[in-house]
Amino acid sequence: MNSYILKNENAQYYECGYSSDNAIFLRLEDENYFITDSRYTTEAKEHIKNALVVESNNLLDTCFGLIKKKKVKKLIIDPKEWSILDYEKFNKKLKIPLLQKVDFSQKRREIKSEDELEVLKEAIRLGKEAFSNLSSHLNSSFEKFNEKKLNFLAQSFLTFHGEYELSFEPILAINENGAKPHAKPSYKMLKHDDLLLFDGGLKYKRYCSDRTRTVFFNDGFSFDKNQTFKDKKIQKAYDTVRFAQDVAIKAVKAGVKAKEIDLKAREVIDNSEFKGLFTHSTGHGIGLDIHEYPYIRKNSETVLKENMIFTIEPGIYIPNEFGIRIEDVVIVKENGVEVLSD
Repeated sequence: MNSYILKNENAQYYECGYSSDNAIFLRLEDENYFITDSRYTTEAKEHIKNALVVESNNLLDTCFGLIKKKKVKKLIIDPKEWSILDYEKFNKKLKIPLLQKVDFSQKRREIKSEDELEVLKEAIRLGKEAFSNLSSHLNSSFEKFNEKKLNFLAQSFLTFHGEYELSFEPILAINENGAKPHAKPSYKMLKHDDLLLFDGGLKYKRYCSDRTRTVFFNDGFSFDKNQTFKDKKIQKAYDTVRFAQDVAIKAVKAGVKAKEIDLKAREVIDNSEFKGLFTHSTGHGIGLDIHEYPYIRKNSETVLKENMIFTIEPGIYIPNEFGIRIEDVVIVKENGVEVLSD
C-alpha cells in the first residue's frame, strides 16, 4: 500500500475527519497517524476514529521516528504543501525516496462519494436560500447600499448570521465593476435599474457551495436566471451567457473531456458580437476546497466520470461598461448531468 504525508488541513480532514493548523497526517502502509501538539490532542481524539493521535512538540522529528520504525521504503509528498526550508530539511534527514505528486489529495477527492454529494447538495441548497434571503432583505429595505455594505450583508446572510463559514469572500459588483471577474468592493452605490453581479457560497460540514447570478436591480427583483434589462446590449450579453451555460450543461456526461465542455460555452460567446470577452475558464470542481479537480478549461484532458462535481460559469466582461456571469453546480451522471444550484 502507498505511504504518504499530508500537511494541508482539507487533506487531513478528508483522511480522518479532523484537522488543525499544526498537524501532519501520516499514512504508513496500513497504519494512519495524526501528529499534532498538545493544544489539539484532546479534540483530535474525540473526532478521529481511523488514526492514532500522536502528541508531539516536534512534528517532523516524530514523523522521522515513525517512518524509521515502520521501515518505509518510499513516501508520497505533495510539494505544494511544503516550504522550501521544511522540504529540504525533511528530505535530507529522511534518506528515502520522496515521490512528489502535486495535488495528491485533491486528485484522490476528484470523484465524490454518495455521502459527500449529499453534504454538497445541502451546502448548495443553503447557499441558494441565502441568495433568496438577501434579495428579500434588499427589497424590503429603505436603506441605501454601496458595494462594501452589500458585501457585509451578503456575508451575514451566507453564514446565516454566524452559523456557517464562507466558501470565499463574496463578490458583489455594480455595473462597470462587474467587468472585473473578482471585483473588490467599492463605495459605488446601488441604484434602481443597475446591474448587480453576486458570486458567493458557504461551507456546510466543511464542503463548499458556489453560485453566481447577474440581475437587474429594481423593486421586487430576485436572483432568478430570468432577467430583463432595460439596456439592449446588456440584455443581449446576458442572453448569450445564459445560452452558453445551457449548451455547456447539456454537453456534460461521463466520458466527455473537460475541454469539450469549455469549448461548447466558448463557441457560443465567440460566435456572437462578444467574441473574446469570455476571459476565464468555464468551471472548476468543488468540495472541501472551493477550487478542486476537475478544472473545466480549454486545455484540460480530464475525462469526466460519474460523481464528479463542478461549476459551469461562463461570462462576458466589457471593461468600463458591465460584466455578466451565471454559475451553477452540476454532477456528472452516466448518461447526463444533474444541475444543483439552478
